Amino acid sequence: MRYVSTRDNYAAVDASQAISLGMVPSGGLFVPEKLPNIFSPQFCGENYHQTASRILTPLLSDFTVEEITECISSAYSPDSFDTPEIVELKTLDSSQFVLELWHGPTAAFKDVALQIMPHFLKFAKKKTADRSHTLILVATSGDTGKAALEGFSDCEGISIAVFYPHGGVSEIQKLQMVTTAGGNTNVVAVNGNFDDCQNAVKSLLGDNELRQRLAGQGVSLSSANSINWGRLCPQIVYYMRAYLSLVENGVISFGEKIDFSIPTGNFGNILAGFYAMNLGLPVRRFICASNCNNVLAEFFETGIYDRNREFFRTTSPSMDILISSNLERFVFEMADNDGVKTAAMFDQLSKKGRFSVGSELLDKMRSVFEADWVDEAAVLETIGSVYKQSGYVMDTHTAVAAAAARRLKKDDTPVVIASTASPYKFSNAVLEGIGGRLTEDEFMSVQTLNEMTGVAVHRAVEGLKEKSVRHDRVVAIDGIKGVVEKIVSAM
Repeated sequence: MRYVSTRDNYAAVDASQAISLGMVPSGGLFVPEKLPNIFSPQFCGENYHQTASRILTPLLSDFTVEEITECISSAYSPDSFDTPEIVELKTLDSSQFVLELWHGPTAAFKDVALQIMPHFLKFAKKKTADRSHTLILVATSGDTGKAALEGFSDCEGISIAVFYPHGGVSEIQKLQMVTTAGGNTNVVAVNGNFDDCQNAVKSLLGDNELRQRLAGQGVSLSSANSINWGRLCPQIVYYMRAYLSLVENGVISFGEKIDFSIPTGNFGNILAGFYAMNLGLPVRRFICASNCNNVLAEFFETGIYDRNREFFRTTSPSMDILISSNLERFVFEMADNDGVKTAAMFDQLSKKGRFSVGSELLDKMRSVFEADWVDEAAVLETIGSVYKQSGYVMDTHTAVAAAAARRLKKDDTPVVIASTASPYKFSNAVLEGIGGRLTEDEFMSVQTLNEMTGVAVHRAVEGLKEKSVRHDRVVAIDGIKGVVEKIVSAM
């Protein structure tokens, strides 16, 4: 399997090179040149590790089977995940199911990818004869940061710097990051929003002068955001496992199509589902669910992507994004791998903040994607109504996807709602949704939520309040490059 640039501006590379680089140095993202149709009934009855091996082996074809097996077994262990299934499928009713993706160490879906990605990078560096010290740059809207810090903490030959929007994450998300241990970890708050952090990281990764200067110091740059194929490809596996669970439980027969509803910000999680479909997963449609930052919902309605709009801070902060980086991969795939056309669109986005795909391409996209967005009131109402009807407690991001699935319900086709975070990461809003009494102390809300629902507090939240803050740096947007250079000089 070779990987090409979405902008037709870089020679095809192996998976190990794509993972090491993080993104195309001259701009653009790496995508698989051609995907095989591999999903079959033979997958039924296998555990998560076996399904992961079946999917990752052809995608990472320059890795040996033994290397992939080692990566899988090291990442998906009882020490990291509190369930042997790694992800769990829960039933709301006869046609609605919740795929819990947050059973890893930081209570977020990013753990599924970021527990295995450091192992990918370790082998990728060996394969590319890269003896440099790798600095991982991460922009986070809340969950990616801690998951990446957890995955890369104290990894030999690797350091990590995480940038998050100051005041733009939940208190628990913030504390998870700023209390992180590890001699190779750096956490920096930025006076801006997630898009500012992400743009700065992408700019640094594409800064050839900086790359060359750091190379002279024995340092290379990479990313743990979903712009890196090594972050994205492990997420394909859990879509397969969700479908197989429905087959194994007699809900559907193999080959029947289902729907997925996915809370969407940077477009990585839903894109992994799209790639699963291209590997043979029977999917009727993907529901792209947004919060008040509804740039994607508008895009799928009009064909115009326009980030020139008001930015909202919401109770689902991991979706407070106006520039969805992985949309570039989707546009490239839908445009029949036309890198020149894709480059022109995203050049327009960079220069003018908007681009249009045209009616023909929009119709093609809408043949498999539908979109909706919900406001803050609908998020809280959904949390409350789902709890009242089924006793299930969901976080704010999951509620966005559940609300969209309910609004766009057409028939009794099973829909799997991606649950991307434990409700305890956003306990204030969840408690408000189910009618609990609020306090200013989010950790008091954790206790109250536990008492009201009986749902066990996730281990990522337990004891968090008592941990010491280790990272307190705050910088302006234009100070990010200087911080990176200081980190390098201190290595």
